[in-house]
Amino acid sequence: RDGFIKAIGPADAIQKQFSGETFQERIDCSGKCILPGSADLPTASLYFPDLRASLCVQLAGATYMDIHQAGGGINFTVERTRQASEEELYSSFQQRLGCMMRAGTTLVECKSGYGLSLETELKMLRVIERARRELDIGISATYCGAHSMPKGKTASEAADDIIKNHLPRLKELGRNGEIHVDNIDVFCEKGVFDLDSTRRILRSGKDIGLQINFHGDELHPMKAAELGAELGAQAISHLEEVSDEGIAAMATARCCAVLLPTTAYMLRLKQPRARKMLDEGVIVALGSDFNPNAYCFSMPMVMHLACVNMRMSMPEALAAATINAAYALGKSHIQGSLEVGKQGDLIIISSPRWEHLIYQFGGHHELIDYVIAKGKVIYKK
Repeated sequence: RDGFIKAIGPADAIQKQFSGETFQERIDCSGKCILPGSADLPTASLYFPDLRASLCVQLAGATYMDIHQAGGGINFTVERTRQASEEELYSSFQQRLGCMMRAGTTLVECKSGYGLSLETELKMLRVIERARRELDIGISATYCGAHSMPKGKTASEAADDIIKNHLPRLKELGRNGEIHVDNIDVFCEKGVFDLDSTRRILRSGKDIGLQINFHGDELHPMKAAELGAELGAQAISHLEEVSDEGIAAMATARCCAVLLPTTAYMLRLKQPRARKMLDEGVIVALGSDFNPNAYCFSMPMVMHLACVNMRMSMPEALAAATINAAYALGKSHIQGSLEVGKQGDLIIISSPRWEHLIYQFGGHHELIDYVIAKGKVIYKK
C-alpha cells in the first residue's frame, strides 16, 4: 500500500485479512520465488559512451594505471563527457539504468566524476537528479569530483578547488532543492589522491551532510580502510589491497566493505579477501562497479562471481547484494529486504529455489519474470 509492504504471511491468512480489499494487480507466484530487488553500488553509469580506446589497450595487456597515465581511461572519458549535452548524457544513462532494472536492480548508486571541473560535475549531477525524479528505479546520487586529477593540478590543488568551490556550490544547490546529493567519493590511490588530500575532501563533504562512500586500497595499500573507519565512512569500495589492520578497523566502525568481483576479474586484479572480512565481522556488500572498464549490468552475475572467485556462500552473496548494499547507501532501514513497513522493491523469478538466481551464470533475463519497485511493476517478462 502506497509503495510499502503492508503484510507478509501464509496465503490463507493474507486472503482472510484482505478479503474486503480491492487490488490494482494480482500476480500468481505459484512455483516461483520472491526476492528483494538488488542494490547496485558503486556505478559510474553516467558518462558519454566510447569504450574503444581503453578497452583495446587493456585487452592487449596494459594495466589500469598504464592506460590512465597515457591519457586514456578516465581522462579520455572526461573529454567526451565534457563535450556531450545533458540530453545526450540522459539518453545513454536512461538506457543503462533500464538494463540494470531488467536484471533485477531496484536501487542504484550513480556517481558523477567524469567532469572534474565544477561546470561538468554539476551537469552530471543535474542529469542524475532528472533521472531520480523521472525514473522508477531508486537512485542514490554521489558527488565524485575527486575521481582523477584535472590536467595541470596537483592533488593538493585539486583538493583545494573541490573544498573551496565545488562543495559550497553543492550545498547551495541542495538547500535550494535543485539537486540532491547523498554521498561523497574520492579515488584514494597512488598517483591520484593521496591520503592527506582524501581526508581533507571527505571531511569537508561530511561537514555539509554527505555520507562518505569512497574508493580505497584498490591498486596499492593506502591505509584507506583505516582512514574510512577514522572518519566514520558509511562504506569503502574495492579493498583489494586492504591491510589486516584496516579490516579490523572497519569491523569496529561498522563501515561497509563494498566488494567488486567484476572489477577484479576485468582488470586482472587479485580478489578482495571477502572470507577474512566476513570472518572478522565486517559488513560486506557487493556491487557491479559499472563503468567503462567494468561493463556489467547484472547483479546476478556479480553474486555468481563472488561465490566462485571470493568463496562467498550463496546466502552471503544474496545478503551482500540486497540488505548490506542498501546499508552501504544508508537505506537499509527502508530498503534491501522483504519486511512489513519497508519499500515494496522485489523481483519474482520462475524457479521455486532462490539459489537459481546465483547458480545460473548468465541468461538471468529468462529467469526474472517481474521487477517491482515502490510497489509498482516496472518490468514484466
